[in-house]
Amino acid sequence: MNINQTILEGRLENVPDENRNSAENAAEDNFLAQGIHTPMNARPGIERSPWETVALARHHKRPVFQDYLSLICSDFIELHGDRSFGDDRALIGGFATIGGIRLMLIGHNKGKSVEENLERNFGMARPEGYRKALRLMKLAERYALPVLAFVDTPGAYPGMDAEERGQAEAIARNLFEMSRLSVPVVAVICGEGGSGGALGIAVADRVLMLENSIYSVISPEGCAAILWRDSGYASQAAEALRLTARSLLELGIIDEIIQEPADGAHTDYLWTAESLKNAAVDALKQLMVLSGEELVEKRFEKLSGMGKFAG
Repeated sequence: MNINQTILEGRLENVPDENRNSAENAAEDNFLAQGIHTPMNARPGIERSPWETVALARHHKRPVFQDYLSLICSDFIELHGDRSFGDDRALIGGFATIGGIRLMLIGHNKGKSVEENLERNFGMARPEGYRKALRLMKLAERYALPVLAFVDTPGAYPGMDAEERGQAEAIARNLFEMSRLSVPVVAVICGEGGSGGALGIAVADRVLMLENSIYSVISPEGCAAILWRDSGYASQAAEALRLTARSLLELGIIDEIIQEPADGAHTDYLWTAESLKNAAVDALKQLMVLSGEELVEKRFEKLSGMGKFAG
């Protein structure tokens, strides 16, 4: 059985809650203990290999930012342009209200069709996209609004035009400025979290991650091409990169896993959106009681602690 067959055929029976056995209940308790957001009546998903998780994160029917906009926002007022070069459709944002919280919402904007993906550059933002995102985050800081960022990109656009306009500088500037924002920042990895393209809007007080998303410094294919000189070793690279939500939670890179439907987010948009919304609102409420100084101090401690290992 190949990977696609495993994903399509790896189904769980629809057993009513009252018939669930103690082993299933114990598994859910273990999920909660590990920092996994499990909505009421949810069931654990299927255990998958990292490479199978990559396939689900890239699934062509997986919900994208625009889907979540329509499902969890009571309103959304999009703001355009970086006030320097142009308006990047690969990364959008604006004012929104989620769970009664007025905030600044930013997200990578993948499409659902070939035409949409060409218009939005497959969610790969150019420098003007990251500069627009920073402009919106600074606007949120001015009005004391929290920031919620949706991360779903294979990476920042690597084209020559992007490099000529300062792609690396734009991302680096975002990392610097986000680290000292005096308002709560929550990032949600909801699909692909590709390298600096993801980090450009993911320096946050809380990083949440959907169960079948990925977050990595490089794609498995790119890693395999470098280490093995053969992209055919992508499955081994995916294992070595530790790019799954479970691995990243263990490493302390993310703070919480948001559970998906057993067969993946693409099988139930509404359930996934509600799960994501609840986790994001909970995180925001925890952060909104802190002062700006406390937020910056705790964020610094969080970021400087990454990569440290006990001797």
